[in-house]
Amino acid sequence: MLAKSNNKVNTITPGQKTVLEFIFRYIELHGYSPTLQEIADEIEYSLGTAQHYVEELEKKGFVRKSKNKSRAVLPVDGSSVTVMKLGLIAAGKPIEHVENPEPVLVPKSMVSRTGQYYALEVRGDSMADDGIWDKDIIVVKHQFTAEENDTVVAVTEDGATLKQLKYKDGKPYLQPKNRNYSPIFPKGKLEIRGKFVGLIRHHP
Repeated sequence: MLAKSNNKVNTITPGQKTVLEFIFRYIELHGYSPTLQEIADEIEYSLGTAQHYVEELEKKGFVRKSKNKSRAVLPVDGSSVTVMKLGLIAAGKPIEHVENPEPVLVPKSMVSRTGQYYALEVRGDSMADDGIWDKDIIVVKHQFTAEENDTVVAVTEDGATLKQLKYKDGKPYLQPKNRNYSPIFPKGKLEIRGKFVGLIRHHP
């Protein structure tokens, strides 16, 4: 599922992520949920902004609110899972692995019960027309096959890249989603290393 502007189910903004992680930390520390005012104080925004973030998280199934209670915001059990961010992915360059992979909280809707998932931080704007921007965190399902039009992590003789898989005359090639970039036609073998399933937006 591509992260286009009309598809927000698999996209969580930085503000929403901050609020959700604060709710989890607060409950773990205190044993009960924070008030909207405590959330607003944490993110240093107005009460209205905090309420907006909570409403968006509720729409996406991350939290639920109980009526007529000050501490009404509770995370939905199992709404989020943790995957490991393994490194960076950029057009035409190898994945830059990090020495200490860090956990990333992602929506459970991004992953299935079967399969392995990992995250990468995007470098570059070759997929900008599909709403995948520089410094976004993408979630990838580890697999070695993909269908045409899937957005994939692929490896060619020039390294690893995130592109849309296409075919011409029966041969695979990689299509960027930015008119300033040209398609990549591998001279050798093209290897699929994973399928893009969602992202965590870096930009507000």
